[in-house]
Amino acid sequence: MNPESNSEPTQIAVVSGGVGAARFLAGLIDAIDELDEVDSAAAITAVVNTGDDCTLHGLSISPDLDTVTYTLAGAIDPERGWGLVDESWRAMQSLERYESVRPTGSSAAPRWFNLGDRDLATHFFRTARLAEGASLTEVTDEIRRAWQVPVRLVPMADGPVRTIVTITDEQGHAVEVSFQDYFVRLRHSVPVTSVRFEGAAELAVDARRALETAHTVVIAPSNPIVSIGPIRALPGVDHLLADRRENTVAV
Repeated sequence: MNPESNSEPTQIAVVSGGVGAARFLAGLIDAIDELDEVDSAAAITAVVNTGDDCTLHGLSISPDLDTVTYTLAGAIDPERGWGLVDESWRAMQSLERYESVRPTGSSAAPRWFNLGDRDLATHFFRTARLAEGASLTEVTDEIRRAWQVPVRLVPMADGPVRTIVTITDEQGHAVEVSFQDYFVRLRHSVPVTSVRFEGAAELAVDARRALETAHTVVIAPSNPIVSIGPIRALPGVDHLLADRRENTVAV
């Protein structure tokens, strides 16, 4: 399997979230030799959720894309299901020094979202390439090739989409927070009343091509609201999948 090749037509397009989809894709790669209809893993394209992307420390972070990349590269931490195995956390630990001088209301140097020392390299690269004018699709493929991942990975959108969660605070008031605030900072421990998706992004060109031309579309085992939901919320996606009902399966 040649991770450099993007020339093979997509035979299976996988609508993907993070951990569940990553494990499904890993199993699909293992089973590839038994699938007569698929020539190689390079003929599989994962269309990955970016609705939980965020910016922290000035860095562009794509949690689901990175989880899929690290899993398929055999580098994921198997116990956490995210981040790199044998990771160190010195950068995050060093941020503690600045907590006493951080002004009230400042979001500088947050420690609630852990970024491992080696994981930071991915975010440095992504952020710099986006600043140079590369699209998220282009950067994602560069990262995929650097990790020698045989399956093609494409973000659902090149423009920003944000998952906004409405929670009930301690006073009983409805408050909107980002998905990462809800899931990581608040440890998904508060009542949720609604979820919406913010942003004017369209389905990325390569993502649309994969979903339109693949022989089979598979909706991977991922959270239907916050992982598959953002992809379905993009204009035209539900209509596209409905038109391909006979060739689409949800796991």
